[in-house]
Amino acid sequence: MGRYILKRVLQAIPILIIVSVISFSLIKLAPGDPVQAFVTPKMSAAQVEMVRHNLGLDKPIYIQYLRWVSGVLKGDLGYSLVNYRPVTAEILGRIPATLWLMGVSLVFSVIIGITLGLLSAFHKGKFTDSIISFFSYIGISIPSFWFAMILIVTFSSKLGILPSVGMRTVGVNSFWDVLKHTIMPALVLSIQNTAIITRYIRTNAITQMKEDYVRTAVSKGLTLKRVFTKHVLRNVLLPIVTILGMSLPDLIAGAFITETIFGWPGMGRLGINSIFSFDYPLIMGITMLSSVMVILGNLISDILYGIVDPRVKAVI
Repeated sequence: MGRYILKRVLQAIPILIIVSVISFSLIKLAPGDPVQAFVTPKMSAAQVEMVRHNLGLDKPIYIQYLRWVSGVLKGDLGYSLVNYRPVTAEILGRIPATLWLMGVSLVFSVIIGITLGLLSAFHKGKFTDSIISFFSYIGISIPSFWFAMILIVTFSSKLGILPSVGMRTVGVNSFWDVLKHTIMPALVLSIQNTAIITRYIRTNAITQMKEDYVRTAVSKGLTLKRVFTKHVLRNVLLPIVTILGMSLPDLIAGAFITETIFGWPGMGRLGINSIFSFDYPLIMGITMLSSVMVILGNLISDILYGIVDPRVKAVI
C-alpha cells in the first residue's frame, strides 16, 4: 500500500505542473489589467509603468511564471494585489467554511441518496419507484443557480424561516445559527450528487437482486427484505467510496457558484472575487489548492476502496 501511495503522489506532480502552466497562461491571456486597480486619473504614464514594474507585471510571462513557481517551492504563494495580504493567509482563513459546507453536502448526499436508491430498487416498478426516479432526474438536470434562487425566494423571502446570506448572524454565536445558514447552500451543492447516488444505488441494487447468491438465500428461507439489508446492501455500498472521490471536482466547482449566491465566506466566493479583480496570485493559489484537493480526494478514495474490498487491495 505504501508503494502504491508513493506512486500516486509522484504521478500527481506532473499533473500539478501542467495545471499550473495552463492556469497561469489563461490568466495572463485573459482581458483586463490588474494595474488599473492602482491607477488614479492624476498619474502620469511613467508612474503607471512604475506600478507595473513594482508588481512584476512588466516581465515576460515565462519569467513571471518561474518567479511564481520559485516562491511556491519556498512555501510563498505571494501577496494579494487587492488587499496586500499573504495569499496563504487569505486562503487558510476561508478553507474551514468551504470544508464545512462540502462536508455537510457530502453527508447529506450519501444518507439521502442511499436511502432513496434502496427504496426505489426495493419497490421497483411501483409508485414509490416512479416518484423517486422523477425527482432524481430533476436533481440531475436542474441548474444549481436556479435552484438556489427558488430556495431563497421560498424559505427566506416568503416564509422567512432560513437566512439567505452569510454563515453567521451578526451578534449570534451558536451552532444552531451556523446550521440554519448552512441548510440552503448545502442543499444546492448536494442536489445533483444526491440524484446521481440515488440512480446508481437503484441500478446496482436491482442488478444484485438478480445474482445467484440472492436466489440461494431466498431458497433457504430468508425473507427478501432480510436478504436485501443483510447481503445486497453491502455489495451495493462498496462502490460509493469511488463515487464520492469522483464527486469532489463537482463539489469544488459548485462551491464557486453556491458560495457567491449565498454570500458564503469560503474559498469559492474568494475565488470569484479574485477573478473579477484580476488578483493573479490569489487566483493561482486557489486554483492549485483546488487541484490538490481533487487529487488528494481521488487518492483517499482509491485507498479506502482497497481497504473495504480485498480484491482491489490484492491488486494494489
